[in-house]
Amino acid sequence: MIYTMKLRMSLLCSAVSLGALAKAPALSAQDTTARNPHAVQPERPTVATHAGTVARGWVELEDGAEWDRLDDGSRVFVAPTNLKIGLASRAQANVLFNLIHTGGPTRSLEVGDLTLGIKYRIVDGDRILGDFAILPAVKLPTGTPGATTGTTDFSLLLISSREVGPVAVDLNVGQTRRTGNGSDAPKTSGIWTASFGFPVSGPLGGVLEFFGYQRTTGPVGTRATVAMLAGPTFLAREWLALDAGVIVPINGPQARAFYTGFVWNFGCFAAKRVCARTESP
Repeated sequence: MIYTMKLRMSLLCSAVSLGALAKAPALSAQDTTARNPHAVQPERPTVATHAGTVARGWVELEDGAEWDRLDDGSRVFVAPTNLKIGLASRAQANVLFNLIHTGGPTRSLEVGDLTLGIKYRIVDGDRILGDFAILPAVKLPTGTPGATTGTTDFSLLLISSREVGPVAVDLNVGQTRRTGNGSDAPKTSGIWTASFGFPVSGPLGGVLEFFGYQRTTGPVGTRATVAMLAGPTFLAREWLALDAGVIVPINGPQARAFYTGFVWNFGCFAAKRVCARTESP
């Protein structure tokens, strides 16, 4: 069961992760280079990501804490981190890793594998695809022994975002292929997500998401998983968003969990001329 939790954190989503644009004021992807780039673009707290990208030269941090209760009664604490760096008007780099603390008689603090990805917006406002982006990524076996799959993972996530009235809808589907012989981690796995972010009152919003992982085969294969995530979001500042909520399993070996976290837009770390060109008029 520990493996199932680790796999969830190492997948593109992100864990990779780890979003609905309505967690902040609802904005479509095409707004990301025209609006104030210091306005935060949360992908937390959902497993899904949205098609928007951080403005060129700007840096945004997503960090959280998650308390999982596994089927055998044991507890695991996970602290996922996603650093987003704007590379171009349509491209964003993602750097993801997590800390894992396991309870019980063999307590330990582990560092998860490092994932590097590039989100690229292909089209904005398409009639069928909406705002559409791809997120290829590679996960490297850099984690400590208790928190690594020991494999190099190659993943591709397809992202479609759109607004339906006041609701921001993010749909993801992804596939991961791993090195190794399948004894430590399934050689192939997949993920799907459907996330809905909506305003409640002023800076207070909410998110509801359904997500799942396909059935895997091999020595450590698992049944298909379906789960629901829900909770409030709060835009504390234009550049700072907070979140909290719960994850509830619907089917398969998914842990029950409580989470909380934040998204912080640090500002522009590039040359001043880059920031000046990015600012809204």
